[in-house]
Amino acid sequence: MAELNTPLKLGALALKNRVIMAPLTRSRATAERVPTAIMAEYYAQRASSGLIISEATVISEEANGYRNTPGLFTDAQVEGWKTVTQAVHDKGGLIVAQLWHVGRVSDPELLNGETPVSASNVKQAGQVSLLRPKRDFVAPRPLEIEEIQKIIEQFKQAAIRAKQAGFDGVELHGANGYLIDQFLQTKTNKRTDIYGGSVENRVRFLLEVVDQLIEVWGADRVGVHLAPRGDEHDMGDDDPRETFGYAMEQLGKRQIAFFFTREYLADDSISEYLKQRSGGVPYIANMRLSREDAIQLLETGKADAVAFGKAYIANPDLYERLIQDAPLNELKFENMIGTNVPEGYIDYPTLSETV
Repeated sequence: MAELNTPLKLGALALKNRVIMAPLTRSRATAERVPTAIMAEYYAQRASSGLIISEATVISEEANGYRNTPGLFTDAQVEGWKTVTQAVHDKGGLIVAQLWHVGRVSDPELLNGETPVSASNVKQAGQVSLLRPKRDFVAPRPLEIEEIQKIIEQFKQAAIRAKQAGFDGVELHGANGYLIDQFLQTKTNKRTDIYGGSVENRVRFLLEVVDQLIEVWGADRVGVHLAPRGDEHDMGDDDPRETFGYAMEQLGKRQIAFFFTREYLADDSISEYLKQRSGGVPYIANMRLSREDAIQLLETGKADAVAFGKAYIANPDLYERLIQDAPLNELKFENMIGTNVPEGYIDYPTLSETV
């Protein structure tokens, strides 16, 4: 029976425990998307987790949808990430890079006047995050097949740079309504070519990217992040069980290291089904888990590891607090996104500092 402190192998990754730091956008990189010294300290503080999944990291400038998120497409960014990975490794931790293209979840102001791209020209409801004055999303431009191939190559090059930067592996961001997800789900994919229509075609882009990541890293250091609930960024699918089930079946054949889903613990959750469909790819559960939820998921074998997001923002020593059933720090919403001050980022106390 697995517990929070039980070691775990995710492919080639040997985790010291089953508590994962989920990817969290904090927008602390420079304007050139170079990781900063304060980011290295932030991640090192949280290195007691079994595995850190980095904040979403763009594969190109045109892949972005938020200011000051980090990248992995320039030499300077690689050098910045080296300080982060070294700091985590010096504390005995593991860290993988989450690779990201936002697709339609952007705005011309963030793209040098260019129109955001997507699977199809389906406009997202709502307004662009963090831009002022507030504005509605624009209708995206459908990608040409040649452009899709270019983006696949950009993912590969970002994976190469992640290796140069000292990461322990990569996770593909295929969730939360970003570009990969926009190809997967029927609400956003209205294509009639080889990347649209059937489930096999809609999953094609995901698999072609994964195959390139595997070529760089080996399947045992590649993970995939999915969000079958489709509740982020105006998403939705006619048959999530079939779409994501087929995707996991194909990922299982590739023997990837893990898959990660953002799902509530609810009767309509399909993550357990996805694990079965994958043939047993290790599953990281995530979405507002309590300590009791996490323990139950591990004890019942419904998940192989458990990931925490906001709890890790406020508690650099979350793993120790969970093991000891200690109280958690309260989350501060000031400075959560987009400043380079220590307050609200690296100043949360550990248990030893509060005694």
